[in-house]
Amino acid sequence: MLQKYRALLGATGLAFTLAQPAFGAEKAEVLHWWTTEAQSKAVKVFADAFNAAGGQWVDNAIVNGDVAKPTGINRIVGGNPPTVMMMNAGKQFGELADQGLLNNLDDVAAADSWKKSLPADVLEAVSRDGHIYAVPVNLQTPNWLWYNKALFEKFGVQEPKTWEEFFAAADKFKAGGIIALAFGAQPWQQHQLFNGVLVGAGGRDLYLAVFRDKNPDATKTPEFKRVAETYARIRDYTDPGTPNRSFNEAASMLITGKAAMHIMGDWEKGEFTAAGWVAGKDYGCVLGLGQQNLLMDSNVFIMPKGKSENVAKAQALMAKVMLDKDVQVKFNNLKGSMPVRNDVDTSGLDACSKIGLEVLKDPNKQFAGPDWLAGADMLNSLADVVVEYWATPSETPDQFAAKYAAVLSEFQE
Repeated sequence: MLQKYRALLGATGLAFTLAQPAFGAEKAEVLHWWTTEAQSKAVKVFADAFNAAGGQWVDNAIVNGDVAKPTGINRIVGGNPPTVMMMNAGKQFGELADQGLLNNLDDVAAADSWKKSLPADVLEAVSRDGHIYAVPVNLQTPNWLWYNKALFEKFGVQEPKTWEEFFAAADKFKAGGIIALAFGAQPWQQHQLFNGVLVGAGGRDLYLAVFRDKNPDATKTPEFKRVAETYARIRDYTDPGTPNRSFNEAASMLITGKAAMHIMGDWEKGEFTAAGWVAGKDYGCVLGLGQQNLLMDSNVFIMPKGKSENVAKAQALMAKVMLDKDVQVKFNNLKGSMPVRNDVDTSGLDACSKIGLEVLKDPNKQFAGPDWLAGADMLNSLADVVVEYWATPSETPDQFAAKYAAVLSEFQE
């Protein structure tokens, strides 16, 4: 069937070939969690391109990935899967592939030369046992520091590069009655922030010892204690409204001048763009406080097995559309992330994306994200320990380290 699909595609361009009536209106229910104003504009790029290519996009947006992912997985396991489902690159969809519940995309990938146009690390992160099971649509990193340039100028604060400089800046804003750090105390945000501290204040060896090696002895090092102390200290620069605050609400605090800084992924830029903010003019960005390391992450779309050949046709069409060069640039400009293809025109990207692309040239600055190195069970267990630590100021770094080590001990391979 996919061989027939490739033959239909031929060698002509996307805009012409995919619009051929041979495909009909291939209906695709797409389950995702991009629901903010900026995210909705970005995902509409995919929807419009899919519809223009002869498909019919049926949107199923669910607020919060922590709700959307189990909802979609339960549907897949229960035999009523969406046509296409959003996930993150890494090990989290591996069990679905192992159970034979996903269509692989090997033929589409071969036809469109994914091995030439996509980074090898990304391809590995969407593969299982030598087969490709997901479409990566962007490159992003969760450990950016964003800041309100007008507030920095007003308070005479320089752009921080290290955690020590961050705390010095935060002290000035706190003394001036400005919330130093906008933050949302949701589990995923708390764990993401901790991982950024781990790689930035702890360094490469510690990060890999934790997520790659699952080594509990890593928590006994001076580096891990420094990470634990740094993370706990951050609490003092947030405001009482942190519980359950969404990331886009935190971004709004920067935009309105209520807060000076926010640590969040590339998707933050989408909120700034929607508000009319310009990188380098209205807001500044620092990649990876501490050692300026880039934690690699990618949003991907998996293709659950359906009950008809039309499902696979729609999925193949979707995969091709999402990785079209023009679609990649337009989508990522709105989303705030970087195109996953390495052969697109990046001249129109914003100043912060160009910083990220420059860092990507240095292999020593690149780290596979936690999702790429560890399974969901381990990551969720570590997140529970981190959330408890944040909520319990009386817990010492040594007590936290012992709990963190106990989780790693459970998942040693």
